[in-house]
Amino acid sequence: MKLLLDFFPIIVFFVAYKLGHIYAATAAAIVATAIQLGFLRLRRQRIEPMHWASLGIIVVFGGATLLLRDETFIKWKPTVLYLLFAGVLTVSAMAWGHNLVRAMMGSQIALPDAVWARLNWLWVGFFVVMGVLNIAVAYGFSTDVWVNFKLFGSLGLTLAFVVAQGLYLGRHLKDEAA
Repeated sequence: MKLLLDFFPIIVFFVAYKLGHIYAATAAAIVATAIQLGFLRLRRQRIEPMHWASLGIIVVFGGATLLLRDETFIKWKPTVLYLLFAGVLTVSAMAWGHNLVRAMMGSQIALPDAVWARLNWLWVGFFVVMGVLNIAVAYGFSTDVWVNFKLFGSLGLTLAFVVAQGLYLGRHLKDEAA
């Protein structure tokens, strides 16, 4: 359910694009992101900083797309978000010695410090690769291909990364149990 809620704005964007055009999809994504946060607030669930960042970035880049009638801005939105996440993880680890991946997952699993550090840098790398890949698809292919990549490519790559991360963590969880 959480994964569906996290991908709700992307799914709405995709459907609106297929039924209309990039500008309708952009407006729908802005509204869907606001609804997503409203739903979380209504259910009295914690709204993560990631959700606030996503709302701010979709309003700024989506708003620029709608105001200037230029789809370039909405195509940059995922890259900006990915690089923001990578930057936050990097600065948090290097400047403050705080591992945000551990902060988010540490209550669920116990891992050695070195594994937490490696996991943090794997996420940084993943976000950088996704940001670069988004721009490559946005500038190298049609808007139709980019929209399909935004839903299916991003979702598929994220799921593959999470599965790979699970396999990696599984090795270390067995070491901890032994």
